[in-house]
This record gives sequence, C-alpha cells and structure tokens, in this order.
Amino acid sequence: MIRLFWKVLCPIDFSEHSLAALDVALKVVQQNNAALCLLNVAPMPAGAAGFQPVPMDPYPYVEKDRREQLEKLARERIPAAVRCETLVISGDPAERVLETARGLNADLIVMGTHGRKGLGHLVLGSVAERVVRESPIPVLTTHSPARVRKAT
Repeated sequence: MIRLFWKVLCPIDFSEHSLAALDVALKVVQQNNAALCLLNVAPMPAGAAGFQPVPMDPYPYVEKDRREQLEKLARERIPAAVRCETLVISGDPAERVLETARGLNADLIVMGTHGRKGLGHLVLGSVAERVVRESPIPVLTTHSPARVRKAT
C-alpha cells in the first residue's frame, strides 16, 4: 500500500461543517495509516472597538473548556486504532491552522467550510478560503452533509 499522507490536521470548531470534515479526515487517516491531529482555535476577546482581538495571554478557562470538549469528541468519534492528538490554542483561526500545520509537519489539512456567499462572506470572511490560499500543503474542504443534500 502506498501512503499518500502521514499526518493530517483537522481543525474543529464543533460546527456541523467541521464534524463532517472530521468524518472525511478519519477516512483519509485510516486509508493511509496516518496520524490525525484535531485542532481547536479558542476565541480571543474582542478589543475595545469590538473588531480586533486584544493581544493578551490566552484565557485559560476558555482553553480548558475547549480542550475538554475536543478530548470528549476524540474519545467518542476516533477509533482506538487511529493515532490521534488534540491541540487547543488561542488566536486568529486561519493563522493558527497554518502555523500548526507547519509546526506538526502535516501533509494534509482537512477542514469544513460554511460556504457563505455575498455579504455574509464579505463581512465574516472565510477561514477555509485563507487557509486554502496560503497553505503550502494540500487542503481538502468539505461541506456539511445537510448542505450537500440541498445542493443535489
């Protein structure tokens, strides 16, 4: 068997989109006997103007809560035979996904996308779009199963 991937990074924000991406990531790691890393980027507090994060130490209670959620998700959805680690960090989601992929020497990122269009996309931006644009490694994006069913 030829292994295409050795380490897969799967960002999880606990939305249905990221959980659908986790299902795809699991198939990839199982087919390649690869390691899986689940990453959650905890939010940073909004600044005084309400737009930019305030640079400060991460909120340990937010990270602790997210870490517990991510570890619970891993216990419930990741088979014991899959090598899996969980990481929770704070900051800008796209930057942190890209930094983590580099730091782990990942060779694939599997992530969900909300598929926003128009004004919603303009205002909210797209973490997945930025990761796809800036990543030096392949990025596989997925939609939630409900969105896929509506499109067909």
